Amino acid sequence: MAMLSALEISRQATLKPVTKIAAEAGIPEGLLEPYGEYVAKVNLDAIEALSDRPRARYVVVTAITPTPLGEGKTTTTLGLGQAMRHISKRATIAIRQASMGPTFGIKGGAAGGGYSQAVPFEALNLHLTGDMHAVTAAHNLLSAMLDNHLHHGNELGIDIHNITWRRVLDVNDRALRNLVVGLGTAEDGVPRQAGFDITAASEVMAVLALSSSLRDMRDRLGRIVIGYTRGGEPITAEELRAAGAMTVMMRDAIKPNLLQTLENTPVLVHAGPFGNIAHGNSSVIADLIGIHTGDFLITEAGFGADMGAERFFNIKCRTSGLAPDAAVVVATVRALKVHAGAHRVVAGRPLPPALLEENPDEVHAGGANLRKQLENVAMHGATPVVAINAFPEDFASEHAAIREIADSMGIRCAVCTHFVDGGRGAVELAEAVAEAAEEPSEFRLLYPSEATLREKIETIATRVYGADGVDYAPAAARQLDSYERNGFGTLPICIAKTHLSISSDPTLRGAPTGWRLPVREVRASVGAGFVYPICGDMRTMPGLPSHPAAERIDIDENGDVVGLT
Repeated sequence: MAMLSALEISRQATLKPVTKIAAEAGIPEGLLEPYGEYVAKVNLDAIEALSDRPRARYVVVTAITPTPLGEGKTTTTLGLGQAMRHISKRATIAIRQASMGPTFGIKGGAAGGGYSQAVPFEALNLHLTGDMHAVTAAHNLLSAMLDNHLHHGNELGIDIHNITWRRVLDVNDRALRNLVVGLGTAEDGVPRQAGFDITAASEVMAVLALSSSLRDMRDRLGRIVIGYTRGGEPITAEELRAAGAMTVMMRDAIKPNLLQTLENTPVLVHAGPFGNIAHGNSSVIADLIGIHTGDFLITEAGFGADMGAERFFNIKCRTSGLAPDAAVVVATVRALKVHAGAHRVVAGRPLPPALLEENPDEVHAGGANLRKQLENVAMHGATPVVAINAFPEDFASEHAAIREIADSMGIRCAVCTHFVDGGRGAVELAEAVAEAAEEPSEFRLLYPSEATLREKIETIATRVYGADGVDYAPAAARQLDSYERNGFGTLPICIAKTHLSISSDPTLRGAPTGWRLPVREVRASVGAGFVYPICGDMRTMPGLPSHPAAERIDIDENGDVVGLT
């Protein structure tokens, strides 16, 4: 019999009122702002109210380099959180909020899947409590005030050819990537080239994710750089007098959302920064609350360990002051076979038949990627654990091959069937993580804040990516010099590159060597607090496929949602 869809499974779940979920996590009911019976925002006073409680073990879930289909990292995060209850441990999970653009495009939702998902499924994937809309509105308010300033005389002397602030929308729409604003009469504004990004790529989203308080968010929003004068001086949101109103619009969005898993494990869902050009992690505030709500706080970092986990360590942990105790690296048989270089996987298309044939040697060949990602975790001092996310098409010999790789490095490994079996399918992983988290932690940042921007970029490129060095385009070199002069040199680095390879070339599989990282441009997210070199063609506004998921999403005769995945 075919397995039920995620939406069908979620509707069969027995949910507890969100007040009971909060009570089990030690969050007083007076700190909740309910959105119906099963969702609530958590007041920021919870950070102080819970501070005298014991600190949970802090675990980040990352992965090998993913294929275009994804390898089940969110599902593993949720399954691990559910499994902790099966070994008599209490866990809280912290994940990013879904972006509706991909939900209606090709990727689907971001609530996990099978019997390891966050619920209510529909609420999580469709608006939730409106945080995405608040980010969109605050971002576009700044855009409107910028163009209004230009229209009324440009007192600040902004160079209209050096404006870095665009507009955002939480929809996949390639037609909005590049456009001209201000067309029409003189009363319609100053004509200039502009465009839209998806809301998840907004610096306001990154600010939300990295803020530690309402005041901190206000200050960060004020530091956002929207462009430069003809003399190269940065112009900020504070100078446009927009930051205060932006903060007011974000006043509720800064509060994390409390949901639950199918097995009633607490889930904090908050912020959804892009994984390519931002740090790709859920919020600092959610972690500052969740770290005092149980035995374990389990969070997820976007894409592979070379991207989301590296940024988790060097941006998020640097900001929050929290140190991880263990890191789960999710691996799948099919992804390691792809990294062996013999198969091509395309999102939305069936897997190649040869990929599903038993071939442990191919798993070993692709294991170079797993080894490098485990090294990337270990170099930060966090104890790694390998989670084999099992698929029905896998063979025992192929799982054994992954175990052999982990054993050769002295690293714990567990096979997980949480997609089909829920928490009990990840018990072996939970036991391995609990053991790993008890080992002495020697967490360390990859580079000091005082290092130059070039030193930071080169450290990440050579140590994490395995590059021989870095090549800077002339424009990138000038931008780095400008940022150092303007006082941005102490900021951490967030390298924008493909997620489909440890290198900057999406066609290179495994753990490539003998290549150099090309930096063609460098941008500064000063409000969020990082500088991001761009290495390749990064799409910040996705397009829709020929048959997007939106075509299948509807309501039935009872008014219930159908087609949501």
